[in-house]
Amino acid sequence: MTPSALLQLLAEVERGSITPEAAAGRLATLPFEDLGHARVDHHRSLRTGLPEVVFAAGKTPGQVAAIVSSLVADGVDVLVTRADSVAAEAVLARHPAAAYNAVARTISLRQSPAQPQGHVAVVCAGTSDIPVAEEAAIAAETFGVRVCRLYDVGVAGLHRLLAVRDELKQAHAIIV
Repeated sequence: MTPSALLQLLAEVERGSITPEAAAGRLATLPFEDLGHARVDHHRSLRTGLPEVVFAAGKTPGQVAAIVSSLVADGVDVLVTRADSVAAEAVLARHPAAAYNAVARTISLRQSPAQPQGHVAVVCAGTSDIPVAEEAAIAAETFGVRVCRLYDVGVAGLHRLLAVRDELKQAHAIIV
């Protein structure tokens, strides 16, 4: 549950559009929900104000989809990492608004309006590094950071890195 979702729920109770009992039912899964295969933390977003991250490696596609569905029902933004195409299909079948990036092996779903804060440059020297760089870029974007991707800028010579120095100077942080 997000802080804004909690405030909205409380406002609905105050207006009388939802009963206190119904609101208590919606809060019953706080701080976590036991799905049998995972305990989904519904309180983390309320505590931190940040999206929830699901590590898909080692989970079945059905488990990943169930975890994502549980989080989506709570209104939080979700990032799934190390997701293969089968897990992505399971999530996208339930949540077509989610985005799958096969290179980064991520699934992301923003439910709140993006309010970019900060600017990060994600840099990789060669094309072999693009998958991990893209995972970092999508993670930063999901967490509300504006991202500049600077890929394949370093293996063959310093001149390729110097060509993007203006972009590097504009960034608040650089992920290499």
